[in-house]
Amino acid sequence: MKEEKFMQKALDLAKISYKNGDIPVGCVIVKDGKIIGQGYNQKEEKNDASMHAEMLALKDACKNLSSYHLEDCQMYVSLEPCAMCAGAIINFRLEKVYIATENKRFGCCGSKINLLDYGFNHTCQVEFGLLKDQASKLISDFFAEIRK
Repeated sequence: MKEEKFMQKALDLAKISYKNGDIPVGCVIVKDGKIIGQGYNQKEEKNDASMHAEMLALKDACKNLSSYHLEDCQMYVSLEPCAMCAGAIINFRLEKVYIATENKRFGCCGSKINLLDYGFNHTCQVEFGLLKDQASKLISDFFAEIRK
């Protein structure tokens, strides 16, 4: 299944942020079956709260397409996006977001609230659960290590 390949890439990117001491979140943007943007959390590394995996992947995709219009693109992200990233998804007009695991505390794509289907001028399809077990374990391991 091609969707699993893209989510696996997002998980591989999440492992980079884990190694750098950031919450392990990775993201890829896909158009026509090809990755056109990617990112991983760099908030701690860069000391910048806007350096979320999704924001970096979106900016990378726009740079590669020379456009912010991502209507025919899909996002694959290891953890459910927050309010900032959900807002960006709306503004960049993504077609669909695949989310590995939900974020019950900060998730804004269906867990806590759903900004992607809130009545804005653009709505985005959402699918949860692709490689959920691997993504959940990565997040759990990260926070267990921090608590030690």
